[in-house]
Amino acid sequence: MIGLIFGETEFPKEILKKIEKKHLKYLIIDLSKKRNFKKNKHSYPVSIGEFGKIISILKKNKCKKVLFAGTVKKPSFSRIKLDFKGIYYIPRIIKSSKLGDAAILKEIIKILKHEKISTIPSLTFNPELTLKKGIYSKVRPNKEDNIDIKKATSILGRLGEYNFSQGVVVRNKKVVAIEGKGGTQKMLKRCKSKKFINKGALVKFPKKKQDLRIDLPTVGLKTLTQCKFAGLKGIVLKSKQNVFLERKKCISFANKNKMFIIAK
Repeated sequence: MIGLIFGETEFPKEILKKIEKKHLKYLIIDLSKKRNFKKNKHSYPVSIGEFGKIISILKKNKCKKVLFAGTVKKPSFSRIKLDFKGIYYIPRIIKSSKLGDAAILKEIIKILKHEKISTIPSLTFNPELTLKKGIYSKVRPNKEDNIDIKKATSILGRLGEYNFSQGVVVRNKKVVAIEGKGGTQKMLKRCKSKKFINKGALVKFPKKKQDLRIDLPTVGLKTLTQCKFAGLKGIVLKSKQNVFLERKKCISFANKNKMFIIAK
């Protein structure tokens, strides 16, 4: 029995498909706001503050391993539902939340480890969702594109040293936006330009200290659509250190709109 601790995004649904296809025994700890898995008979809707309940469910079902997938947003701590263990552990969660959403998951991993429950990588059952090195679109970057990509990669590398950002947009040799706590979507909204169409690139790599077991940069058709809306020409990802959803649709969209998709 494996415990699936699921948050938002489409990534958890892809994992669930593979696990059900393999006929593996599982249960779901559903931390999503909209209770995305409420129709699944193996799902337990739980608040992030109900550690006693989470640990009890896992131990009762003899789950010694868990897999995290999907984002877990910083909760409103004044409204959060707590149980006895939640009251005990919540100061650690509040402290970690100041470092971002990913830090919350890291702290939960530490708490589960203390309870003798280990964490396995998110891509354990879905290695096909990452990209190997290569160009996945018909369109290849030209000389100007490569200059933008090189600059964005360099900046992201320096920012990664401080565990600050996992996304940078460069267009016409200028930094247009750097991803912050608001995420990729908000960053791309700031990049829309009437002057530039099909120019510039989004480079999205994991931060240097990012825990790749639970916190992989995730992109899909929505990301490509947002890049197109922002007037960008393409996206560059880190090979084998990303989650790339809806691959066929993304490649088809990129080819149709003369955009590039690259893994470095």
